[in-house]
Amino acid sequence: MKPSYFLITAALLAPLAAAPAMAQGITTSALRGLDNKAPIDVDADRIDVLDQQNQAIFTGNVRVRQGNLTLEADRIKVAYSRPAKGDPVIQRLDADGNVRLATPSERATSRFGIYDVDKRILTLIGNVVLTQGTTKVQGNRLTIDLASGRSTLDGKTSTGQPGSRVSGRFAVPDRK
Repeated sequence: MKPSYFLITAALLAPLAAAPAMAQGITTSALRGLDNKAPIDVDADRIDVLDQQNQAIFTGNVRVRQGNLTLEADRIKVAYSRPAKGDPVIQRLDADGNVRLATPSERATSRFGIYDVDKRILTLIGNVVLTQGTTKVQGNRLTIDLASGRSTLDGKTSTGQPGSRVSGRFAVPDRK
């Protein structure tokens, strides 16, 4: 069984939780097994196609769906390649402004988002808040490797400079 994509690694949770039971509110992510070859559906208020640059810029209430993943933002730039024969192939999505990432069991928000379809890496940057049930973690950059299942949340800025610290609130179940 692959590790969950949206879960924060045990190494990251250990310093945040005073006891292992505190992390019990986290369950398996709906992104587990996300097929990055599944169709990507995009809708928005406007699209500007820059075909010579192999880019399309979607603006206004942009929504992208792939399997159980939904990415929303004010603006999303799509970079694609165009094979000699066939349809364009999406390589990367750059989301900007009010970025929201959702699965059936998680929600995340940030200022910017990058989905590198080729490398199977999702990155959220800037005031990241990840919520799963009653569990909530915050930091500056969340990186999710969809191939390995490793997720990392850190407090460093995108330039690598120290920023805020990672923080979290975890549900503690009733014990008898």
